[in-house]
Amino acid sequence: MKVVVLALQGDVREHISSLIACGVNPIAVRRASELDQVDALVLPGGESTTIAQLSEVFGVFSHIKDRIKEGMPVYGSCAGMILLANEILDAKEGQKSFGGLDITVRRNAFGRQVDSFESDIAFEDGSADLVRAVFIRAPWVEKVGDGVQVLASVDKHPVAVRSETLFATSFHPELTGDHRIHRYFIEEVARPALEKVK
Repeated sequence: MKVVVLALQGDVREHISSLIACGVNPIAVRRASELDQVDALVLPGGESTTIAQLSEVFGVFSHIKDRIKEGMPVYGSCAGMILLANEILDAKEGQKSFGGLDITVRRNAFGRQVDSFESDIAFEDGSADLVRAVFIRAPWVEKVGDGVQVLASVDKHPVAVRSETLFATSFHPELTGDHRIHRYFIEEVARPALEKVK
C-alpha cells in the first residue's frame, strides 16, 4: 500500500513515524505528479488556510480534490479535518477545503493556543482502551451528514469521524506515540477501500 503524507506545512515527520510503526513505508509529497500512483493520503495538522494556499501554489489542490471524489482513502488530523470538511464555520475569508466529508467543522473551537490540552478519550474501534488525544487550537464537528459515523466525542462534540473512505480527527495522535489511530486508518478505512477497487 502506497501511503503518502502531504508535506506542505505541519507535523509531517510525526505522521510518517506513526505510519512506519504501522508497517507501511510512507513518503512525503508536494507535487501533483507524486500523487498519481498513491493509494492513500494523510493530511497533517498545521494551519488549514496555509496548507490550502500552498496546495494551490504547488498545483496539487484540484488534484487532491479530484482524487477524494474518486474515492482515495484520506486521513486528516486537526487542520486535515478542516481541509476534508464540506463546510467550515469561523473560516478565514476565502478559505478553501478539499471537501468530501459531509461534516460542518468549527475552526479553533476549543480555543486558542493557550487553551491546548490533552485528554484520554473513548474511541469506537472495538477496544475498551482509551486513546490519548492532544488538542491544539483544535476544531470540533458541529454537524454530521448521512453516512458519517462519529467515533469519538468530547463534551458531546464529535472529534473523530469517518465516512466510507475519509477519516478525520480534531486531535493529534501523531504526537503521542500511540499508533492506534493511524492503524485504524490503514486497516479499517484504507485497506478495505482499496480491496473493493481490486
